[in-house]
Amino acid sequence: MKPEPVSALISQVFEREAAEAREAGALGYMARALTLATMPHRRTAQNEFERRNGAFTLTMLAPSRVGLPYGSIPRLLVAWLTTEAFLTRERQIVLGERLSEFMAKLELVPTGGRWGTITRLRQQMQRLFAASVSCTYEEGNRWSMDSVRIAERADLWWSPKAPEQAALWRSTVILGERFFEEAVHSPVPVDLRALKKLRRSPLALDIYCWLTHRMSYLRRPTVIPWAALQAQFGADYRLTRQFKANFLIQLKAVLGEYPEARVEASEEGLALKPSPPHIAPQPGALLRNSTMAQ
Repeated sequence: MKPEPVSALISQVFEREAAEAREAGALGYMARALTLATMPHRRTAQNEFERRNGAFTLTMLAPSRVGLPYGSIPRLLVAWLTTEAFLTRERQIVLGERLSEFMAKLELVPTGGRWGTITRLRQQMQRLFAASVSCTYEEGNRWSMDSVRIAERADLWWSPKAPEQAALWRSTVILGERFFEEAVHSPVPVDLRALKKLRRSPLALDIYCWLTHRMSYLRRPTVIPWAALQAQFGADYRLTRQFKANFLIQLKAVLGEYPEARVEASEEGLALKPSPPHIAPQPGALLRNSTMAQ
């Protein structure tokens, strides 16, 4: 049976965007667990963080002297690591001999000082690699738990004062086994160009990754209450109306990159209607280049 004209048009748009991303070397992947529940948006004094999505709960724990990862940088790092793991099928990810080269992959311009990009990247890498994640699922009589470490081991040899200088040894990360398995077998395809444009807002990055994942399996219209969205994305907000106002601002930016997503805001919540995910799932797809942008 031939598809209806509208369905055919949607499929053409869907396939074209996926093809364009592949051709530009900008097709990447995001860890699935972090599209269901997210990391902190801003710095927190606590070393434990929890996000909920229905029956699913993600809890992140970090050593108190290191702290939890937060903001856009660890999200970009997770996307880069997931993409590298998917492409190479290797748990050991080589970051490179020069700090400047690695920062270029994330489209970060090296700047020094306490608030410079070099300091912020190094701190967020330490926070992300030192953190442990537990995912629990509880519904009725069922209770399930899985522990995930993004990194089993990390060695960073770069000199922050000399980002262009090659280190004596290569900086590497050995991914945690469970994270690696998720990255290889069930990642969420994303357009790295969209992540680049949305990187100023960690909430926008979260919405984009969640929306394209949710649309990949949505089969009927669904309304998600604002309180549920706040539990998943915005536990930092004291009032739901404050979260809603910022969510809608960032959602507008996301829809600018992902216009095929059919969503509608109401007083009750966000209505999702079946839509093509931004990037088609491509099992076994290979990329020539996995940097954050070309």
